[in-house]
Amino acid sequence: MEVVAPVGVAVVLGVRAMKYVIPGGTGQVGALCAKRWRAAGHEVVVLSRGGASEARVVRWDGRTLDDAWARELDGADVVLNLAGRSVSCRYTEENLAQMMSSRVDSTRVVGEAIARAKSPPKVWLQMSTATIYAHRFDAANDEATGVMGGHEPGVPAYWKRSTDIAAAWERALDEAPTPATRKVALRTAMVMSEPGALSSTENIFAVLSRITRAGLGGPIGGGRQYVSWIHGDDFVRACDFLVAHDELSGAVNVAAPEPLPHGEFMRALRAAWGVRVALPATGWMASIGSWAMGTDPELVMKSRRVVPGRLLEAGFSFEHPTWAETAKSLATRG
Repeated sequence: MEVVAPVGVAVVLGVRAMKYVIPGGTGQVGALCAKRWRAAGHEVVVLSRGGASEARVVRWDGRTLDDAWARELDGADVVLNLAGRSVSCRYTEENLAQMMSSRVDSTRVVGEAIARAKSPPKVWLQMSTATIYAHRFDAANDEATGVMGGHEPGVPAYWKRSTDIAAAWERALDEAPTPATRKVALRTAMVMSEPGALSSTENIFAVLSRITRAGLGGPIGGGRQYVSWIHGDDFVRACDFLVAHDELSGAVNVAAPEPLPHGEFMRALRAAWGVRVALPATGWMASIGSWAMGTDPELVMKSRRVVPGRLLEAGFSFEHPTWAETAKSLATRG
């Protein structure tokens, strides 16, 4: 059973205080996790190249093994590695190379630190991505029957770069020599949190909400492509669940159980904000808009139909399983 204690009461409730280390933990997802775990009375350490956090921050460069940060993993209970360059960028060769190296190098060096630890962490939760699966409309991708991406007909050839990055990311985790540490690859969908939590450039719900409230929240490219997502609270709860369930290792889809077509997704978001005007966009319009926003159209055009097969089979219960309720609750918080 999941137990979350308020600040200072973990010992009173008999819940052992644990140590969590979060490489790359100064972004949106890291902030959600640090807040939750510190509120439960646990110690949280964030490894960062210079960002700020409410938790204790130790500097690292994400690629070089150094005693100053590596000692934080020795004796820790859980490592949650979130490090990696943001995908919200134009997919130039330079940016794609940085997306690859930042993910693979940070995963490799975390594995090296765990391998040399005298008391290695019990669990290594490694961020991955739902983008590893194929662009498809016919069926949902779960861990057992999902189709890996990179060979779909009729999509831009460069989309394969994203799945190649995802595969290399997970391969670095698999190859890490950490036999005493259970490893879980979090194939994560878009994490949604209240729009006021962080800057709108990092918070996807804030970005979508700003577009919607400006009257531009209509379907893109016909709106058939599926959107997978997860409420930030459920992301943290899923991490807690995975830490507690020793039988779960390998790839786990971290996404709400009801992905939906983009047209329906945006309709629910408009309803949450009380917006009636919604201009649609064609594929070429999405390309121009993405360029203007400094991002890439793959992020809105690829159909990501991902379901959390292993979490549901293991008994995980989502507090926010539907998008309409999630959008309404987050808009209310905002």
